[in-house]
Amino acid sequence: MGVKVSVVVSVFNPGPSNDSFDACVRSLLELPPDEYEVIFADDQSTDGTEARLDAVAAVRPNIRVLHLEHSGSPLKGRNSGLAAARGDYVFFMHAHDRLEPGSMVKMHAKAVETDADVLLGRLALDGPPLSVFSRNRDRADLLKDRLLTVPTAHKLFRRDFLEAHQLSFAERPLAEHAFVLHAYLAAKVVAILAEPICCHVAPAGPGEPEDPQALVAGLRTLMDIVDAQTQPGAQRDRVNAYLFRVLALRRLGGARFTSASAGLRTTTFTLLRQLAADRFPARLDPYLPVYQRARVALLRAGRQAELTDLAWESKGTRLRARLSDVRWDSSVLTLSLTVEIVRANGSPLWFRQESGRLLWTPPVAIDGLLDPEMADVTEAAATARMEVFIRNPDTGVSFFLPVTSEVDQKVVGERVRLRAVGAARLDVGTAALGNPVDPGVWEVHVRMRGTHPARSRVGRPESGMNVAGVLADYPRRLVVPCWSELGELSVCVEPRSFPESIALVSPGVTVARRDGHVYVAMPVPYVPPSGGPMVELLLRQKGGRGRTIVFPALVEPGVPGRLAGQLVAKVPVRRLSGAGVLGPGTWRPRLRMDDKVVDLRFGLEVSRAGQVRVLPVEPAAKPSLFRRIARRLSRS
Repeated sequence: MGVKVSVVVSVFNPGPSNDSFDACVRSLLELPPDEYEVIFADDQSTDGTEARLDAVAAVRPNIRVLHLEHSGSPLKGRNSGLAAARGDYVFFMHAHDRLEPGSMVKMHAKAVETDADVLLGRLALDGPPLSVFSRNRDRADLLKDRLLTVPTAHKLFRRDFLEAHQLSFAERPLAEHAFVLHAYLAAKVVAILAEPICCHVAPAGPGEPEDPQALVAGLRTLMDIVDAQTQPGAQRDRVNAYLFRVLALRRLGGARFTSASAGLRTTTFTLLRQLAADRFPARLDPYLPVYQRARVALLRAGRQAELTDLAWESKGTRLRARLSDVRWDSSVLTLSLTVEIVRANGSPLWFRQESGRLLWTPPVAIDGLLDPEMADVTEAAATARMEVFIRNPDTGVSFFLPVTSEVDQKVVGERVRLRAVGAARLDVGTAALGNPVDPGVWEVHVRMRGTHPARSRVGRPESGMNVAGVLADYPRRLVVPCWSELGELSVCVEPRSFPESIALVSPGVTVARRDGHVYVAMPVPYVPPSGGPMVELLLRQKGGRGRTIVFPALVEPGVPGRLAGQLVAKVPVRRLSGAGVLGPGTWRPRLRMDDKVVDLRFGLEVSRAGQVRVLPVEPAAKPSLFRRIARRLSRS
């Protein structure tokens, strides 16, 4: 029986005890050894990796290790692995990526079923979900199905196809982009396996060179590939417009451009201006978002000062998402949202009406460079839509939610303000591409398509929110809407304990003082029909001796899915500290049940006058990129 798939992994000094590399190797060891081979291409590691891989290969005949001379680039390793591959298909990975168990077998089966030259399996990435993976496709279209949004080589490539087209990774800028783009354009069949997740990708893409000269050289190569592989017409124009928009025009805005030195900005501007003159004619401008049409108009006109002003004025433009209602429809959570593009100061982005058309107004004067036809966003505004997705921050897995929305236009004189108003529905039994969502905390994100694409987290409304939980799905699982330490909406599926379910929503705490006591009341997402268990509130004083006082708490049931229950603790408060009383200072609360203790997400401050107020908890420090990669990829 022949080898079905060769998995090629470029390796260089991952570290002697690197959790993410260990997770990568473990996932590869789960492949069926008779039909799948793994080729580690080691770039002369000096941290003991060579010996470790040799030891694995000595006991696993389907694993080979190529010991290469050091090149400093993973591209040589990929080419060497490709040359040594025996599989019908080849799959490329980085040393910190991880395969999902059983996914490679499913990918190969789909590739054979569809006779695909290239097959994309669903990737778990550090970012929003890609619409390319919204459903399975036996014959994917390059543009309609957004294949260009996945430029990495994490795909199955038919080996005979690569050899027939002499495809390899050239040592040049944007080499991975070039390899994948050429394969997309040359393939007779590109298929997509949208479910299940196939590979967890470490937060590092194919990479864009920081040097503007290298970037422009790489982009010229990509456009050469497009011109060689396509006929003149709409497809060629749209692909080139996409490449120029993503790889060139994005460099002329945002923090990367405004924070660059004056010399680097000038160099970038000069090189991209020449590229636009050579390869990006004005007839391609309609394929760009309106704000990038302004950038390329200023670029062609040689007006760097105005382009820099435009970048500064546009900096901070963002999406504002407002939550107006959270409700349960049976076991489906419905979120009512309004989203709008706003400027850095929070003011709305206004458009103007002219002869029945809707026109974008640049935030800086550009003296007629953008004619009304190029400033016209009428169609983009009419088709604007809201997209909502959930994302697990520990695994990077994300899923779109079904959304119904419409565009709301508020007209004030000749000015028009655009908002998308709608509702998203979360059914934890089907949200994972028709399958149940895994347990854990899932962030809720929203983005807007149309005149000015942007995305954001959903913030907490000032009026509070119903945090009642329900038992959803089958078997019944508790689902709780909650807030992060930064006040951003999340949904927890299967909290690990009753106290943890309360901790998740504890920022909704209220305090009231009466008759020498303070009543601490917290929402309780769900109280079992049998009643709430015995719970104690622990308050530990910061500083000094750090004494802890303990009080019993009463749990009152609510109405599942409609009204949260309540936990109330009666705490004596005094102006002077004493045993068993809440005295002046700052206190950190915790819940205890059955000897298990959970931190709550607020603090209490008692003044010398005996007044009590709630303190928000300080957000935990964001882990480093390395720790996020290790935590995410070590999960299996």
